[in-house]
Amino acid sequence: MLRGSMASQENKPLLHGVTLENLYLNKVQNKNLYLATFAAVLGPLSFGFVLGYSSPAISYLSKTSDPLVRLDKNEASWFGSVVTIGAAFGGLLGGWVVDRLGRKLTLMLCSLPFVFGFTLIISAENISMLYAGRILTGLASGVTSLVVPLYISETAHPRVRGALGSCVQLMVVTGIVGAYTAGMVLEWRWLALLCSVPPFLMLLLMGFMPESPRFLLSQSKRVEALNALAFLRGPEVDHEWECQQIEAYAEEQGGSFSIVDLKNPAVYKPFLIGMLLMFFQQMTGINAIMFYAGSIFEEAKFKNSSLASVILGAIQVIFTAVAALIMDRAGRKLLLVLSGVVMTISCTTFGLYFKIAEPDPNNSPHPTPPSNSLSSDNPDRLTWLALVSMAFFIAGFALGWGPIPWLVMSEIFPLRVRGVASGSCVVTNWTFAFLVTKEFHDLMVALTSWGTFWFFSGFCVLNVIFTLLVVPETKGKTLEEIEAYFQGSSAT
Repeated sequence: MLRGSMASQENKPLLHGVTLENLYLNKVQNKNLYLATFAAVLGPLSFGFVLGYSSPAISYLSKTSDPLVRLDKNEASWFGSVVTIGAAFGGLLGGWVVDRLGRKLTLMLCSLPFVFGFTLIISAENISMLYAGRILTGLASGVTSLVVPLYISETAHPRVRGALGSCVQLMVVTGIVGAYTAGMVLEWRWLALLCSVPPFLMLLLMGFMPESPRFLLSQSKRVEALNALAFLRGPEVDHEWECQQIEAYAEEQGGSFSIVDLKNPAVYKPFLIGMLLMFFQQMTGINAIMFYAGSIFEEAKFKNSSLASVILGAIQVIFTAVAALIMDRAGRKLLLVLSGVVMTISCTTFGLYFKIAEPDPNNSPHPTPPSNSLSSDNPDRLTWLALVSMAFFIAGFALGWGPIPWLVMSEIFPLRVRGVASGSCVVTNWTFAFLVTKEFHDLMVALTSWGTFWFFSGFCVLNVIFTLLVVPETKGKTLEEIEAYFQGSSAT
């Protein structure tokens, strides 16, 4: 358990009871910061299109008259999940590249595998080309999920960092809904063409945006850092003051990451927190809930599964937007706890639905294991319970455990290890996303359907306990203050 406290406002110079930081932030103009954030979050939007593309594309490719690209059930499963493999490698690659080329250039470069991947899919003449395109877009998604939160956290100031950081997840779910919606009217090749537009726009817009001031100072590029701050904060503030605040910590850290750093509690404590946040995010069972969504909507007489997917995505977008709006007021810990509690109740109720609806094995001498679809014998009167549980689970996830792990990951690491540590977190996230997705059926057979969801409910309880005991509150703190917290806790 971490102890200690954040660097307090008392350590900052005071002027008539008001900190210099507050005086500085009161004069900041956010217009260009919002523009830079918009350019960056076109990456997560592209990432969302990648994730959302598989559902409508598989629907077309499983029925196409072209035998060279027609997917059977196994091939369709790999078409959907191979993205996570590419994304895991993207996390490894991004962790290495982002500290060498910088946040801006890495983000611009990762637009290329997005575009090339979708180009391969558009021109696909066989299933191997489809897989290659998905792996490339997955690779770009892995890099994007690492570098965009870093870029936003290092360019934003404490008053808006939570809201802007939450826009990463907001744009991901927006991209998913966009792909679902467009997939209702566009054939799979045209849909792939549409999905290649956001990364192309990101490449163009990011060319006009500044590099992260913190990265520039770590590279001893002080003039460039001042210019970046002038662009991001407007002309009314003393850019030299903020530059000196960042510079003091950059000089204090010095050097780059080495394996010896892992012995330092100020490094390994946030490292472990980041890794566990990603682990617990996937173990909430979000992929399992989404896996069952189509069958549940069919039980509820929603015959249009595409429309059902859009409805689910819309719930995610709405509550992720709510999280972004209240993030810098409510704080990270409160939303994580609230999210975990809602998901615990919802997942438990979801399991109860399956327990009640599942046929009694004692009535059959040869009980069969649960299948991947809801039984047609399930009573219609219980369908509302499943629908409400699913809706609340997705809303709860979107409110906290969806966006916040990515935000906290971008805030808690010292500058010199930020790339490597963030890369490790991304790999952890995508590895468990792949395992949960691919092993879900086996889990359903081993634990039964209701047992599986109660298993996930148990992890949601652990999420709440982990948040209360371990996760620090980062609301309203500079990245340097957050680092000072871990430095302080390591000394206690």
